Amino acid sequence: MIKQTIFTRSCILKGSILTALLSLSMAVQSTQLTPVTMCVFDLLGKGGPVHQSLRSYKAAAMKWGANLSFRSYTDERVASEEFNNGVCDIVIVPGIRARSYNQFTGSVGSIGSIPTYKHMKIILATLSSPKASKYMREGEYEIMSIAPTGALFGFVTDKAINSPKKMAGKKITVLDNAPESQFLVSQVGMTPVSSTISNALQKFNNHSVDITGAPALAYEPMEMYKGLEPNGGIISWPFLQTTLQIIGRWEKLPEGFGQKSREYAQNGVDELITMVEKTEENIPKKYWIAISNEDRDTWSETFRHNRIALRDKGIYSGKALKLFRKVRCKIEPDLAECTAENKE
Repeated sequence: MIKQTIFTRSCILKGSILTALLSLSMAVQSTQLTPVTMCVFDLLGKGGPVHQSLRSYKAAAMKWGANLSFRSYTDERVASEEFNNGVCDIVIVPGIRARSYNQFTGSVGSIGSIPTYKHMKIILATLSSPKASKYMREGEYEIMSIAPTGALFGFVTDKAINSPKKMAGKKITVLDNAPESQFLVSQVGMTPVSSTISNALQKFNNHSVDITGAPALAYEPMEMYKGLEPNGGIISWPFLQTTLQIIGRWEKLPEGFGQKSREYAQNGVDELITMVEKTEENIPKKYWIAISNEDRDTWSETFRHNRIALRDKGIYSGKALKLFRKVRCKIEPDLAECTAENKE
C-alpha cells in the first residue's frame, strides 16, 4: 500500500514537472514570435463564424512566426478605421472595403465579372500562386488571404422586380464604398438609400426599401425571410462575388507571412464554396426568381458597361478585369464579349 502511494505520488510529480516544462516551452516560443494584432469584422461578434474560423488560422500563424491577438468589430467601417489608425497590424474586412488597400483584389468584387463558383475557384487559385504575389502588395499593404463568402444576389420585395427595366424608380440600398451600386442606380434610374452592410438588411426586412443585395449566408442569421414576405424573391443571377479579405502591413509581419497565409487560405476554398452552395440550396425554392436568357443577357451587358466605366474612372483594376474576362471566355468561348471591340 505504501509502495503504491509512493508510486502514485511519483507519477503525479513527474506529470506536474512535464506540464510545467511544456508551459515554459510554449512561453519561450511565444516570446520568440512576432506579436500581431488583428482587427476582425464579424457581423455576429465574437461568437460569429469569422472568429471561429480564425482559431485554426491563429495556430497556423504561429508556424509562420506570428502570435495573433484579436479585436472584434460588428461594423466593418470601424474595423477599417482602427486599422488605418494603427490600432491593428492586420484587418479582416469585406472585399468591397479591401478595395481601398488593393485595387487588384478589390476588383474581385467587380459587378458581374465572376458569374459562377467555377469561375471563382479558378481566379482564387491564380491569385494565391507565388506568380501573383506582385499584385498582392500595394504600398505598405499586402493581401494575406481572400476567402469566398458567396455570390451577392438581388433581394426584392416583389417578384415582379426581376430586370433592370423593372427596377427603375425603386428604392435600393447603396453602400458608401460601393461605386458599382451607385453607378448601377444611375444606369437603371433607381432611388438610392444610403446604408451600411448591417442596416441595409434591416431596411429591407422592414420594407423601407424595395431592393437590397446580400449573399445567401446572410439569409438565416439576418432573418431576411421577413423582408421577402409576402411577395418577395431573390433574383437567381448573381450581381457579384463577395469575399472577406485579410490585409496587413507587410513590414510588421515575419518574412514570407503573406504568401504562406494566401496558400493556407486557398486550401480551404473548396470547403467554403461547398458550404455556401449548401446554404443557397437551403433557402426555400419559392423565393428564387428564375430569369430568362434574354434577361440574363441584359444583366450581363449592363454589368459589363458598368465595369468598363469604373475601370476608366480608376476604381477597378484593368489588369484584374482582363484576367476575369479571360476566365469567362475560357469557360464560355461563345460569349459576345469574347469578340467585342471594347473588351475589358
